Formats: sequence, structure tokens, C-alpha cells
Amino acid sequence: MSDSKNKIDDIHSDCGASEPYALQVTDNSMEPEFKKECIVVIDPVGQCKDGQYVFIEYEGVRWFRKFVTKGNLNYLIALNDLYPEILLDNSYDILGIIIQKNENRKITHYK
Repeated sequence: MSDSKNKIDDIHSDCGASEPYALQVTDNSMEPEFKKECIVVIDPVGQCKDGQYVFIEYEGVRWFRKFVTKGNLNYLIALNDLYPEILLDNSYDILGIIIQKNENRKITHYK
């Protein structure tokens, strides 16, 4: 006989939503600092500041970029000059701040 009190019914539970998580970089837009296929660790509860590397959802797309403030405007900047900067309006969601990179077992920490 199963105990229904211990059953998790909601697949969209917030359990662990405040825990850091890792993603693999899938393109070269953030090279040379973040090479394609390196692993980044994201803190979903970090505070976003000018100059930080962030994971953001904007206009239905998730972006890994550098967050830059110029005057009263916010931008997402790719480190690779082949990619354009993105001017943000107020409709973006910060999904997290990059706090660590693991590339070929070499770990770099970010603030």
C-alpha cells in the first residue's frame, strides 16, 4: 500500500528552484571567455549587476550574455563581435547569474 502523502503530483514544483544548476554552452557567442561546450554554473537567485554574465529570457528566447548598463539602457552583449548587442526593454526575466565556469576540468569563479 503506497502512502499518497509522499507522492509528488505537481511536475512544476518549485522544489530546488533556488539551487544553482549547470548548463553547457552551445555556441561561440561568448568566446573567448566561454568556449563552446564548456559548462557554466548559474545561480538563479543572484542579483544582476552591470558587467555580470547572465542567463536571461527575453522575447521568448533564452540568452547567455554579458549584462551591460549604458546610461538608463540595458544591453545583452556577446563577447564574440560576430553577434549583435541586444537592447533590452523592461520585459526580460533574469534566470540567473553565471557564478562558475568549468572548461577541461579547470574551474573559474565569477562574482
